[in-house]
Amino acid sequence: MKQLKIIYMGTPEFAVPSLKILVENNYNVVAVITAPDKPKGRGQKLSVSPVKEYALEAGLTILQPTNLKAPSFIEELKSYQADLQVVVAFRMLPEAVWSMPPLGTFNLHASLLPQYRGAAPIHWAVMNGEKETGVTTFFLKHEIDTGNIILQEKEAISREDTTGTVYERLMEKGAELVLKTVKLIEDGKYDLQPQNEDQQLKHAPKLFKENTEIDWKKSAEEIFHFIRGLNPFPTAWTVLNDKKYKIHASEVINNDKTGIPGQIDTDNKFFLNIQCAKGVLSLTEIQQEGKKRMKVEDFFRGNKL
Repeated sequence: MKQLKIIYMGTPEFAVPSLKILVENNYNVVAVITAPDKPKGRGQKLSVSPVKEYALEAGLTILQPTNLKAPSFIEELKSYQADLQVVVAFRMLPEAVWSMPPLGTFNLHASLLPQYRGAAPIHWAVMNGEKETGVTTFFLKHEIDTGNIILQEKEAISREDTTGTVYERLMEKGAELVLKTVKLIEDGKYDLQPQNEDQQLKHAPKLFKENTEIDWKKSAEEIFHFIRGLNPFPTAWTVLNDKKYKIHASEVINNDKTGIPGQIDTDNKFFLNIQCAKGVLSLTEIQQEGKKRMKVEDFFRGNKL
């Protein structure tokens, strides 16, 4: 096993491949820090995070602090005498934690920083119709997602992509980048790039019910990207004839037609078209509240608008 002592911090599925690649390359992960177990589902049974699940399989030491500033946790962290900390999809760290290891603490972020700083970088890149995004490793400092860049790698986004498909690719690409970054830090052979703030920055705030509703006063093209950027989760939604629907997929069938935004055109059999501020959008997969997700033609077999 390599001499470098690493503490790894992460919680969701996105953070699993990065931990796995370090373990499989014989890095000495002395502890894994992940979110506390949470009650889930009807029975409110405690469920463990994907990172904890993998760490248990790999026989790694697991810490699940509720308070990252607690003196008892800080003391425990110090006892591992880690050289480096790696953070992937975890919560904000207090300075006492990120400044602790002599080689620093670096984070993997799923965008080409400084663009799309924030909680939902993949969603917003797809929602905004970007043609490319990527992954970045950078050293942590006070302001969130602003530290000096170690490495960056690009990833193309096609029109057929959803946040789900881009997420899968960035999860794997991110793991490779984490491994490369650790090797560079271990060898002391890296050049840091400050983030270029002299450009118009786009942000990636957290997604809520309020900012996932479709605004038909936008163009068909914009709404098309908005829908695929919220697929598979949390999903774009709208109200049609006083009922709430999640919209999973759509296609632009006319880019130029103008009319009353939100106006419905349907044969109640095969198509459901909505007029946007500019252009017409055909909804192809929808889900009425409380019902299953369906292709529009299947929906019309038992429902009418």
